[in-house]
Amino acid sequence: MEEKITGPETPRPPVAKIENVVDTHWGVEVEDPYRYMEDPQDPYVLEWFQGQDAYADQTLQGLPDRTAFYDRLVELDQGAPFSTMSVKELENGDVFYLRRNAGENLAKLYMQRHDAEEATLLVDPELLGSDDEEHYSLGAYQPSWDGKYLVYGVAQGGSEETTYFIMDLTTGEIVDKPIGNIETAYNRPQWALDGKGFYYSRRRDLPEDAPVTEIYKQTSVRFHALGTDPADDPVVAGYGLSDRLELLDTDFPSIVITPGSDYAALKVKHGDNNEISIFSAPRSSLLSGDVLWSRITSEPDLVKDFVSVGDDIYLMTAKDAPRYQLVKTSLGEPNFASATSVIPAGETVLSGVSVAKDAVYVDAKIDGVAAVLRLNEDGSVERLAVPRDGAAYVSAISPTVPGVRVFESSWIQGGIRFIYDPETTTFTNDGLTPKGEFDDMEGFVSREVVVTSHDGAKVPLSIIHRADIELDGSNPTIVYGYGSYGISIDVSFSTIRLAWVEAGGVWAVAHVRGGGEYGKEWHYAGRMGNKPNTWKDLIASTEYLIKEGYTAPEHVAPMGGSAGGILVGRSITERPDLFGAAIIQVGMLDAIRAETTTNGVPNIKEFGTVTDEEGFRHLLEMSAYHHVEEGVAYPSTLLTHGYNDPRVNPWMSGKMAARMQAVSDGSNEVLLRIDFDSGHGIGSTREQILAQYADIFAFLKSELQ
Repeated sequence: MEEKITGPETPRPPVAKIENVVDTHWGVEVEDPYRYMEDPQDPYVLEWFQGQDAYADQTLQGLPDRTAFYDRLVELDQGAPFSTMSVKELENGDVFYLRRNAGENLAKLYMQRHDAEEATLLVDPELLGSDDEEHYSLGAYQPSWDGKYLVYGVAQGGSEETTYFIMDLTTGEIVDKPIGNIETAYNRPQWALDGKGFYYSRRRDLPEDAPVTEIYKQTSVRFHALGTDPADDPVVAGYGLSDRLELLDTDFPSIVITPGSDYAALKVKHGDNNEISIFSAPRSSLLSGDVLWSRITSEPDLVKDFVSVGDDIYLMTAKDAPRYQLVKTSLGEPNFASATSVIPAGETVLSGVSVAKDAVYVDAKIDGVAAVLRLNEDGSVERLAVPRDGAAYVSAISPTVPGVRVFESSWIQGGIRFIYDPETTTFTNDGLTPKGEFDDMEGFVSREVVVTSHDGAKVPLSIIHRADIELDGSNPTIVYGYGSYGISIDVSFSTIRLAWVEAGGVWAVAHVRGGGEYGKEWHYAGRMGNKPNTWKDLIASTEYLIKEGYTAPEHVAPMGGSAGGILVGRSITERPDLFGAAIIQVGMLDAIRAETTTNGVPNIKEFGTVTDEEGFRHLLEMSAYHHVEEGVAYPSTLLTHGYNDPRVNPWMSGKMAARMQAVSDGSNEVLLRIDFDSGHGIGSTREQILAQYADIFAFLKSELQ
């Protein structure tokens, strides 16, 4: 008889059965007592997850500060009348954006015509589907260059399984059939310059019994002509399509169309690797059936980003430039080896490049602070002097519109989006980010310090707290980090963070290796075999906070999500004595089995593969699940996950929670919080987000006081 899982009335979480599976990799036996959890549709597995969530919910709802945190999070969130994101402007002055009004759950798509006083609501995802369905959310969207049509993506339940719809902006009617199976992770729809259709990337159709590892393979670029059946859309680029394209079946190709250029660029993402390959072809040949592709770069050229300007292409590369440089070559006759240096390598970290009608603009970091650079016609480079002298980022830009929208923010000051006019060199508030009631609250401070890690590396640490806290070692403290894919945790303001800090907590951001704070070298110093530097940097940051009197081991918790699960999971398994609690959100925790998942194969470039002996040993070292040991007192831990997560499977958190519960003596809590109507966090409703953070903060307040 199959073991029956006890329900939510039980005073303890349901105990997971053990069905140990032992795999041998390169002579090493690796145990996996909860392998069966990898089948989320198994009734036993689903019931166990439901029981875990019921117990977690019962426990979290009963915490004394949970209601107060939730109410305050809602109040802070509604401090501004609305917030906007994903702004796009057309040459004629029409502006499109996603807007979420105070109190609303999801962002909606609006259009502000240049000659109209009021914005028009185009798509409201809350009106899609029925009440008994999982919620829908908006994804990527793109208006045609002439503003006549719009393509937008919709996904359900945070699954990121996206379908494109096409709207006639004159009538508001949906035209043509929906296009499903869209690949959204690495591309956006690209309209042809004549507005008669658009290019998009789509996954192939697979039978229901196909292995999940096949889902992200053989993505292709297609063209949809308005008024035609999407089933007949021709393939423009893809695996095995052309001898001129040397693509692997795991590559992600996407087209980039730029007004003013006779050439199209094909960006090829190699899994989750930052280094892309780029091809060019005359736009006139794209639908000819014999596209004249020319290779511009390969992976070893270390190009991360690019823009086309006329018949030239600007490339951001780490080749001979650990913090990146900007070079230029021809689209028609590309020669990367002899490319012209535009912004040479130096101390400045380049993080992105984009183009407006007037100039090329570059996202950069100068002395650790985000800045926007403008490449002038004479070849000089200037830093835009933003109004409040804060961290600045390119927020919206178009090759048909002069200037750029720049978002400026700080850790303790709400952000504002400004329009930069290159003619007058002035900044104007664009009015789409109204000042919130809590944007400029007094009594908060932020500090930037540098911590010496285990091997002498200097790790930046940002510390945010109330000005009146005492450095007596008693402050509940979150040490947040990520450390993968070269992604930086940049300066930003957050009302969610504010709820923790104003309650007397410290929020520290550890800019650990594996991120991009210091460019390619910093990324590679926390990648694959160097991954231990990531959690050792967080450990060193925590030790600094303790030494300086901000907190003490019983009052501090590491926090991170997704690949940040490696960071937190290995921090608490390597130094369980250093922390009083831990938060792991949608965490990658079983690195050994990661590449058996849908998103696992693309991640091989970042973490490695078990099919290689050295790669296996690296993965085993970073796999927190396999470092949980009997007889060790681990800190109380809250794991959160969405059951529809397509990026990190929920069984990652399930296995970790089951293992930690199995070795626990009951003195420390291990909670597994599951949201069955969400995924990786993308597309979650605002209520889902605020409820999760209310649970997190109440849990930490209870455990760290």
